[in-house]
Amino acid sequence: MINLTPMKLLISPADVEEAQAAVEGGADIIDVKNPAEGSLGASFPWVVKGIRRSIPADVEVSATLGDLDGRPGFASLAAHGLASMDVDYIKAGLLVSTKGESQRLAASIVRAAKDRGCRVILAGYGDHRDIGSVDPLALPEVAVAAGADGVMVDTYSKKGSTLFDHMGMEELERFIEDARRQGLAVALAGSLRTDHIAKLKDLKPDIIGVRGAVCRGSDRLKGRIDREKVRDFKRRLR
Repeated sequence: MINLTPMKLLISPADVEEAQAAVEGGADIIDVKNPAEGSLGASFPWVVKGIRRSIPADVEVSATLGDLDGRPGFASLAAHGLASMDVDYIKAGLLVSTKGESQRLAASIVRAAKDRGCRVILAGYGDHRDIGSVDPLALPEVAVAAGADGVMVDTYSKKGSTLFDHMGMEELERFIEDARRQGLAVALAGSLRTDHIAKLKDLKPDIIGVRGAVCRGSDRLKGRIDREKVRDFKRRLR
């Protein structure tokens, strides 16, 4: 299990400049992603490597593998390549509809990443009912069976709704308690804003992930990560 006490702030930059702004603002984890390719859009090898080289060695770096719609062979090759880029762990979105598909996909990803000594966070989607993906409440069981290190709930759609529009506090509490009971790290994301911080403090996940909330204009695609907005979010979180 990753040691993540107290809550850590994960910021998802798209390039080196944004990563540096996030670090200067106090981000605990830099999570490299390509927001143009979806909720957990995969970035490019040169971007991942460039960000890892450009920030202090003691700042953890994760990177997204993508919103994965099956194909364990494809996913395992991608995981092996990403895990070789000196990241601390990778995040994989399980955009599949059944627990069985999730288990096969997760097992392949974890095996490929562990061959490179990299940890894995499996992500599900709070808006799973809308998109037909597996219920994130099933993820802790899937993660333990696959040998993953943690689980996360994000949202697939970024068109105005948030995690709390799709999952209630009781559901999220159950998700967190189940994951913790099985020794997994827990992360929450999904268009989270500063006005959600009180709820997040009640839930106490290990990691809180944001992008839009710390971008200029709160625009995850057209906006750029702003150092002062990161600093303000971190201050409120603490």
